[in-house]
Formats: sequence, structure tokens, C-alpha cells
Amino acid sequence: MINEMVQKGSLSRLKRIEGQIRGIMRMVEEGKYCIDIINQITAAQKALDGVAKIVMKRHVESCVSEAIRRNGGGKLIEELIQTVFKYGNRKSP
Repeated sequence: MINEMVQKGSLSRLKRIEGQIRGIMRMVEEGKYCIDIINQITAAQKALDGVAKIVMKRHVESCVSEAIRRNGGGKLIEELIQTVFKYGNRKSP
């Protein structure tokens, strides 16, 4: 589970990302230059990646490490590996 510090930090970042998304929507509605829109989408994706890294770090530090201490962490380690590969392979749609 995420702790209060990770929760607050993640929510703060997500609110900023929400503003970015609204800005992108405005750009599309106003018919702005395509590359400018793509650049903003890329920035939002990178910001979401940042949130994912913060949450993943917390997951490894808490859930995974605790499972390893208790029982070797088999299921959680497999889940982590699947998530990392899925996350890492999302570069090409």
C-alpha cells in the first residue's frame, strides 16, 4: 500500500497532469499546431511515467520486500516482473 507521503506527492503530480491534459484538450479544440500538441502529450506521458516510478518504488520498498521477508515473495515478484515488462514495452502502440 502507498503511504501518506507517496499519496500526497502522487496526487499533487496527478493534479498538475490533469491541468496539462485540459491544456492539450484546449489546444486540440483551438486547432493548434500538431507538433505543439504532440509535444504536450509527450510531456504529460513523461509526467505520468514519473508518478508510476514513485508508486513502483513504494511498492518494491513495502509490499515486495515484505513478501520476500515472509515467504520468498514468489507471487509478488512475478507480478512485479510482469508489470515492469508491460510498462517497458508500451513504447510502441
